[in-house]
Amino acid sequence: MYSLLPFQFGRVPARNVLVVNECGDHYFLAEEVFSSFIEHRMDESSDEFLDLKSKLFLYQDDPELSLQKIAARYRTRKSFLREFTSLHMLVVTLRCNQRCDYCQASSADEGASQFDMTSETAFKIVDMVFRSPSRHPKIEFQGGEPLLNWTVIRDTVKYAERKATETGKEASFVVCTNLTAVTLDQLSFLRDHRVSISTSLDGPQCLHDMCRKTRQGGATHAGFESKLELARGVLGNGSVNALMTTTAHTLGRMGEVTDEYLRLGMNGIFIRSLNPYGFAAEDARTLGYASESFVDCYLKSLEYIFELNRNVYFPEYFASLLFSRILTPYPTGFVDLQSPSGCGISGAIYDYDGSVFPSDEARMLARMGDRHFFLGNVLNDSFEDIFAGKKLRALTAGACVETTPCCARCVYQAFCGTDPVRNYLETGDELRSMECSPFCAKHKGVFNGLFRILKENDPFKLDVIWSWITKNRFLVERHENC
Repeated sequence: MYSLLPFQFGRVPARNVLVVNECGDHYFLAEEVFSSFIEHRMDESSDEFLDLKSKLFLYQDDPELSLQKIAARYRTRKSFLREFTSLHMLVVTLRCNQRCDYCQASSADEGASQFDMTSETAFKIVDMVFRSPSRHPKIEFQGGEPLLNWTVIRDTVKYAERKATETGKEASFVVCTNLTAVTLDQLSFLRDHRVSISTSLDGPQCLHDMCRKTRQGGATHAGFESKLELARGVLGNGSVNALMTTTAHTLGRMGEVTDEYLRLGMNGIFIRSLNPYGFAAEDARTLGYASESFVDCYLKSLEYIFELNRNVYFPEYFASLLFSRILTPYPTGFVDLQSPSGCGISGAIYDYDGSVFPSDEARMLARMGDRHFFLGNVLNDSFEDIFAGKKLRALTAGACVETTPCCARCVYQAFCGTDPVRNYLETGDELRSMECSPFCAKHKGVFNGLFRILKENDPFKLDVIWSWITKNRFLVERHENC
């Protein structure tokens, strides 16, 4: 006789039951086998029974031993909590030399220097960064276009390096820039201080220039491509990565976007959906789309990228993150899908004036006039006031998928997260029933597609997936003509 351990279940694909336990282990069962499993009449010598036992869906003898195993795996999945607030984003200026249609930060004119962060504020932020328990803090410079406040970036990196030496920690740095204003001297400094670059590329020129424009409305792709070549010449290819934003313009043209990433020698692509903040919210009718449309586009694009991997190692990073969450016991550090929510406890953002918010989306909401998620200011408040205060404690306590309506019984609970900022924007409440939310529709649709791929058990696709997860390109035998 056997007893059941906790699990969730769903039918993915049809006529197959997917079961997922508290550790994130999953297993597919035929309908009739699932029925016999839950009715305690399963053949205890069958392969399915032995698999379910080894994956901790059931136990026969000592329940305490099984619970200890589950607890050990569960602690591993939640180990991101040990690196409390490892990502710190500094908005060193709101000024920008571009005015992108979907700009989520609602950037300011290039000459609006009143929106620049001062060195005094930046150093206060760095002091707070090194109060965090994380041994490996990452400092990310954002804007606007952060290079327009170059002096503060340069001085902050040097100051943070001294603090890292004093505290015995290892700090890393990223500059999020459109690249069009970067100079050779700046690139040389970034190289010498091991600062990487994150930039934006929305596809070939015709697509990129639709949304990414100068403040005068001019094209930006040609200037971007020129500066990309310059940056790689100084920093090397591995230190310059790009992100794209999917708009209604690119929704049906992701093949062209992917081909442009390949043409420009990018190491992979992250297919990212549009967020409803800043200018993107103002232009939602032109730029927006239904979650179901994004899911359909995303899964078709993923199939296209799988085929590309017959010739060249080229990950789709969103799928890589999700497959890693599904197929390994380890957390990914992906703030958007954590439980408790990563807002504030995995990453925090500091506005140009020293105001602290639990996420970039919370800061964007403040730019739209609602400072509901304001945690404090580094010029007036202590680390304890901001990161151990009532506001962040309450936010974290209420942002767990395990206790969120509908999420608590969802088959994808172990792999998903919740977004209290998005909930608040859409409903006025941080906690909501996620069943009909765009966030849920998007992620559930993507998970459905990924689990169908796993159920198909195609050896080539599985090799590609594991090559992405392990970052080992040699797991796939590719054609000679790359």
